[in-house]
Amino acid sequence: MKETIATNRKQILFLLFVGYILASMDRFFINYAILPISQDLALTATQTGFVLSAFFLGYALMQMPGGFLADKFGARITLICCIVAWSIFTGLSGLAWSLVSLLVIRFIFGLGEGAFIPASAKMLSMSYPMENRSRAMSLLLTAAAVAGVITPIIATTALQTLGWRTLFYAFGVIGVAVGALFYFLLKPKFVYVDNPEQPITVHGAADQKAQEKIPYHQILKIPLLWSLFIASFAVYAINWGTASWVPTYLVSVHGLDLTSLGLLQMIPAVTSIAFIIFAGYLVDKVFAGKEKLLGVLCGVGLTIIVYFMFNASSAGMFVFYQSVLPIFTGTAIVLVTTLPIKVFSQQISGSAVGIVQSGGQIAGFFAPILIGYLVDSMNGSYTGAIWMLLGCGVMYGVMALTISLKKGSSLTGNQPPSVEEEPAVQTT
Repeated sequence: MKETIATNRKQILFLLFVGYILASMDRFFINYAILPISQDLALTATQTGFVLSAFFLGYALMQMPGGFLADKFGARITLICCIVAWSIFTGLSGLAWSLVSLLVIRFIFGLGEGAFIPASAKMLSMSYPMENRSRAMSLLLTAAAVAGVITPIIATTALQTLGWRTLFYAFGVIGVAVGALFYFLLKPKFVYVDNPEQPITVHGAADQKAQEKIPYHQILKIPLLWSLFIASFAVYAINWGTASWVPTYLVSVHGLDLTSLGLLQMIPAVTSIAFIIFAGYLVDKVFAGKEKLLGVLCGVGLTIIVYFMFNASSAGMFVFYQSVLPIFTGTAIVLVTTLPIKVFSQQISGSAVGIVQSGGQIAGFFAPILIGYLVDSMNGSYTGAIWMLLGCGVMYGVMALTISLKKGSSLTGNQPPSVEEEPAVQTT
C-alpha cells in the first residue's frame, strides 16, 4: 500500500514548531493580561470567564472546518492563512475599549487560529511514516510547553513595563512576519513509499471505497472519533480550565505578586516539555495496541493530581502538583490527537483530527466560563470548580474504556492521498 512521506520532514516539523510556539504565546498572554484588563474594564469574575473563553468559541467552531479545508485545499495554504489571520486579531486585541469589543476580537482571533492543529496534523500525516507520527506530533505539542516556559516571564515583564495593549500590538506584527516565513520556507517535498503497515481501516478491512472520495458525513459516522471527541473534551477542560484560572487563583488565594507568579509558572512549563516528548514514545512504542489501558491510567492520574493540586497547603506545593499534572494531560492529549492520524488514511486525517480537536476546544470555551460562574456563585470559593475538574478526569477514563480500533466504518487508507506537490520519486 502507498503512503506519502516528505524528504524534508524535519524542516517541516521545525516550522510547525515555531508556528505553534507563536500560537500558544498569543493564546497564553490573555491569562496574564486579564489581570490589568479586568481592572481597566471593571470586569466581574463571570465576565472575566467569558473573555477567557471567547477565543475558544471561535477556535472550537473552526476545528472541523479547519480539518476539512486542510483536506480540500492543502495543509500549506491553510497554515499560512491561519497564521496571518490570528496575528492580525492578536494585534487588534490591544485596541479593545469595552467588554463587548474584547469578546468580538477574541472570538475572531480564535477563528483565525482554529485550523492550525488540524492542518498541522494533516501535514505531519503526509510527511512522516505511520510508526513515527505520534512522536512527531508530541514534538509539535511540546511547542505549547516551550511557550509556557517563556510566556510567564515575557508577559509579566511586558505588562509592567509596556502595558497590555502594546504587548498585543507587538506580537501581532511578529505573527505576520512568521506567516511570511511559512510562505517562503514551508514547501514539502513529497514522495510515495510502500508501507505494508499503513492502516487501512479502523478495523483493518480493505475496501473498494478506498479509491473513492470519502464524503464528510461518512467520516462523522465513525464511533471511534466520537469516543475521542468526548475524551478530548474532558482532558482539555482540565488543561484550559487550569491554565486560564491558575494565575488568578494563585494571586487571589495564595497572594502572589506578578513577578513571583511569572517565575513559579515557569516550573510546570519546563516539566511539560519532557513529559509531552515522553508521551509520544509511550503512545508509539510502550502502549502500541494498548491505547485503552493508557487512556484509563491517564484518567485516574488526572483525577488524583487535580485533587491534590487544589488542596495544596501552599503555593509551592500547588506548583509541585501542577508540575506533575503534565505527565497525564500531555499523554492524554497526545493519545487522542495522534490516534486519528495513525488509524485513518492520509486522505481524511485533517478532518478526523479536526473532529476530535473540536471536542477539546469546546471544553476550552466552556471551562473558563463555568469556573468563573462557580467562583462567583460560591462567593469566591473554588470548591465547585475543583469538583467540576475532578469529574472531567473521571470522564476521560470512562471514555478511554470505549476506545476500540475494531469498531467503526470500513473507511480505508490504502490509496495514495492527493498531495500539495506531485511526488517526484517513488520508492519501496
